[in-house]
Amino acid sequence: MISLGTDSRLATKGEESKGWVWPAFEERSFEAYRAYYRFVPKGSWSIEYTLRLNNAGVFQLPPTRVEAMYSPEMFGELPNAAVQVK
Repeated sequence: MISLGTDSRLATKGEESKGWVWPAFEERSFEAYRAYYRFVPKGSWSIEYTLRLNNAGVFQLPPTRVEAMYSPEMFGELPNAAVQVK
């Protein structure tokens, strides 16, 4: 089972964002984490989210994708490394 921080506010307490962007809305479900922004300035920024894995194994996460809301042809993807839980 995978959880994206919907179980407890205590579990997401250490999450940090770096840069000059703040989400207008965050969506956390069992399938995905989505953040929506009113404005993103030019430059670098990062965001953290909590991922809880309840089973041992090797998990391959899909690529991280960023796209313009009204221009989905404008997007970027970054591959994620496999996560191993022992």
